[in-house]
Amino acid sequence: MEIPRFDASAAPDQVAEALAEAGCAIVERLVSASQLEEARRELEPYLDATPFGADAFAGHRTRRTGGLIARSPRCRDFVAHPFVQGVVGRVLAHATNYQLHLTQVIAIAPGEPAQLIHRDQWAFDFFPFPSGYEVQCNTIWAMNDFCEANGATRVVPGSNKLADKLQFQASDTVPAEMPAGSVVFYTGSLYHGAGANRSDHVRYGLNLTYAVAWLRQEENQYLSVSPEIARTLQDPLLRLMGYARGAYALGYVDDVRDPLDALRGTSTPGGRLGDIAAARTQIDSLRGEPREA
Repeated sequence: MEIPRFDASAAPDQVAEALAEAGCAIVERLVSASQLEEARRELEPYLDATPFGADAFAGHRTRRTGGLIARSPRCRDFVAHPFVQGVVGRVLAHATNYQLHLTQVIAIAPGEPAQLIHRDQWAFDFFPFPSGYEVQCNTIWAMNDFCEANGATRVVPGSNKLADKLQFQASDTVPAEMPAGSVVFYTGSLYHGAGANRSDHVRYGLNLTYAVAWLRQEENQYLSVSPEIARTLQDPLLRLMGYARGAYALGYVDDVRDPLDALRGTSTPGGRLGDIAAARTQIDSLRGEPREA
């Protein structure tokens, strides 16, 4: 099976349907290469200061730089990109809410061998989620051209439907080759891994992932982004970062306050509409009483 490919004129529904079937999809040139280059320049001091990985899985020739919302205003645009949110919202629509799971630039230097083929959802303590129940929808943006020689992410299309804890070789995979400005989507159940970098330049990928909000985030956004910076951000981005209830009773503060009210030191009488609506829908579903839209 090949990786489904779309251009920037595609609809989020089309990409979500491809993800349900193949577990991965590429949207080519969704943004200009210059926008991703701007983000890389903002992050350059942090990229240079990031040490190589401590083990073979992290990559002895790979730097993984996180905390991108605090460190790069341009990266905030990619985190909340409307097309991406359209796709993620459809893939994870079975949950009450979803949230940002991690932000990371993965810089693979020349000489790095291929990464172990794995599923990202194994981060949740290898819990065996039911087949077909997706808990993650992930993206890797090509900050420079992705090709097989420089370590383009390697995927096993269709492996989202296979059994858990399987082992694959690089020969079982195909490279997610794409020009800078493109993005590869993949689910948490897809088997994949970084490719070997046999070129003479660093491959830069902007890895932004999302997960259902009742699971713990891989990157702790409340410590990665200081309250001082968080208070300067818009509410939609803050909710995406986790300043929202993950379900009816998950994530409130002290006397059942909304987390955004706690952050801003404000009070919203009766709570916030989005949380109330979600809570009512959930209670109705428990009662077997569907609520009209």
